[in-house]
Amino acid sequence: MQFLERLIHPPREYTPIPFWFLNGDLTAAELRRQLRDFCAHGVWGVVLHPRIGIPERIGYLSAAFFDALRPAVDEARALGMKIVLYDEGMYPSGSAGGLVVQGHPELASRGIALTDRPLPGDRVLAETPEGLLVERFSGGTIRGIHFGEDDGEPYAPPSADILNPEAVARFIRLTHEAYARAFGADFGETILGFFTDEPSILGRNTRGLFPWSRDFDQLFTEAGGRLENLAALFSGGENPDTALYHQLILRRESEVYYGALSRWCEAHGLALMGHPHQSDDIEVLRWFHIPGQDLVFRWVSPEKGGTAGMDSTMAKCSADMARLTGRRRNANECFGACNRDGNPWHFTGADMKWTIDWLTVRGVNLLIPHAFYYSLEGPRCQERPPDVGPGSIWWPHWKRWADYITRLCCLRTETRQRADIAVLCRNRELRAEAVAPLFETQRGFLYLPESEWRACREEDGELLCRGMRFRAVLGDPARFPSVSHDPWAVPPDCRCEPPQPSLRAAALEREGTRLWLLVNEGDAPIAATLTLPTGKSLGAMDLWTGAVRSQESRPVPGGRQLTLRLGYRESLLLFTCDAPLPPPAPDPERVLTGSAFTLAETDAGHFRKIYTARVSADGRDLLVRAEAEEMAELFVNGVFCGVSFWTPHALRVPAALLGSGEAELRLIITGSPANRYGRPVPYGLV
Repeated sequence: MQFLERLIHPPREYTPIPFWFLNGDLTAAELRRQLRDFCAHGVWGVVLHPRIGIPERIGYLSAAFFDALRPAVDEARALGMKIVLYDEGMYPSGSAGGLVVQGHPELASRGIALTDRPLPGDRVLAETPEGLLVERFSGGTIRGIHFGEDDGEPYAPPSADILNPEAVARFIRLTHEAYARAFGADFGETILGFFTDEPSILGRNTRGLFPWSRDFDQLFTEAGGRLENLAALFSGGENPDTALYHQLILRRESEVYYGALSRWCEAHGLALMGHPHQSDDIEVLRWFHIPGQDLVFRWVSPEKGGTAGMDSTMAKCSADMARLTGRRRNANECFGACNRDGNPWHFTGADMKWTIDWLTVRGVNLLIPHAFYYSLEGPRCQERPPDVGPGSIWWPHWKRWADYITRLCCLRTETRQRADIAVLCRNRELRAEAVAPLFETQRGFLYLPESEWRACREEDGELLCRGMRFRAVLGDPARFPSVSHDPWAVPPDCRCEPPQPSLRAAALEREGTRLWLLVNEGDAPIAATLTLPTGKSLGAMDLWTGAVRSQESRPVPGGRQLTLRLGYRESLLLFTCDAPLPPPAPDPERVLTGSAFTLAETDAGHFRKIYTARVSADGRDLLVRAEAEEMAELFVNGVFCGVSFWTPHALRVPAALLGSGEAELRLIITGSPANRYGRPVPYGLV
């Protein structure tokens, strides 16, 4: 199958595109060296992300700033890499590092407050029984790119009013048009798009305020709103006027900020990328050419589970909006500050694998790792760690991660997901608790936000929208009454016996071939009888290695049945096939466990423990199994044999590598970088 060949050797366009934290002196030689190093490790794109630590002599958006970035753009062009431009210094986006407000204080962020005593400069909007409703400058800031400009520091740049068309126009003139003058010749070729990062109406470090803008009271009252009823916002109450407020804020943010950026990017051959402020902000994503979201701070993680809470909706949020709007890709800025137990840099290979699988099985097909650091010098190493690239222990073997990510993104881009259930939702109401049972019973669904409902029609008991047909709806039964509102009557994408709540499944199609992406999202192995709705023979691909094999199965009423075994942190692709495939390779009969190894050396400076064992060659392959934290590298007679990034480690040794006679095995266990940059973490065989 031609598509299998594409998955085994996926095109570069599906590469991970990491945030490259430009946080140091930015010398031409070092920028070029790092880009070449990225390519050597399978990374063919970067986001140029100005970050705290840039020296003050390189002022944001100054001539020196663009001179510093030029070697990176030139080298990327020469290497065939792709560049994404970051639209702020540092975040949230919309303020041009404070330059929007510089000389124009009236363009600073605004909010409304409820108070008994107005402050100087407040404008009273209404008197209410709860107090005075006033408009005031929020005092919000953003994080800057120089030391002294971080949260709470004296030179933190002021945030701008992104609901104000004048402020947004100034932001575009200062930022996008300056990049166009510097690098416009590369737009649409080497440079793919602009990344806008969680724009905030109020800015950071504000309290007791709700978003507002200059003259927004006029817009609100002309729409029929009563200002005094907005006092309910501050007590968590709801009424028709608070509902109108949220509707108008969303519309204003969409049209004034996202709409302006989207139109500018489209006019210049670029994609608007990035993500909105909140994980379930779905409506504004229609303005993005590559809709995106942001997985940071272990909002979703193995120990929390993948289906609980508002943030668990983010991957489907971006993937489903991309599908509804006909966008080919959707993205996630992932891994940022996802440290265990608040311990800087304690982010494991098991965590990274779980996160990749969590995102891609839900439909994300462009991963933006957060982050690769230009420099780890001094305090830079503690600025939103970890470095998941060159500063990680995995970097010598990072091409394995890059190949896996690229393979999955190719799969999710070049196939179409089946979804028989439409989940009706509103912006910031993506109903995590309601959809969790759909995930846990392997039922495909698609979020259908309120703005799409008018595009739907009912036909023969099904719901039609944007060329898609849904057999059931999860939502208000009064909406689309001729369609079933019982999603449990819809057969799952695959049937498990016994039920497997930790199994995630995505049923896919490509040119008549049906595929099932399966992910173990739990911490225990999965063993189940799996029934797939197909009469055809099956093949399987190990997505981590790219190995393809036949899958033993048997016909049963309604499909084919197989025995599924999916280990800890494992994923698998099953697919229908007509041509014969090679049988799976049998597991080696010889197994050597960690107990056979003896500690030979401790390299405390590199947080490594080196273990040795000796085995007699007998013409058979050998399987080394070991429990160890964290990365395990195996050498046989001094020759590198394999690497494993999470426990339990299983490393296969071919008989030919064992040679004849007795062979020496060296097992090197490397511990977490938290031992260097955070709190000590145990490592070694257990």
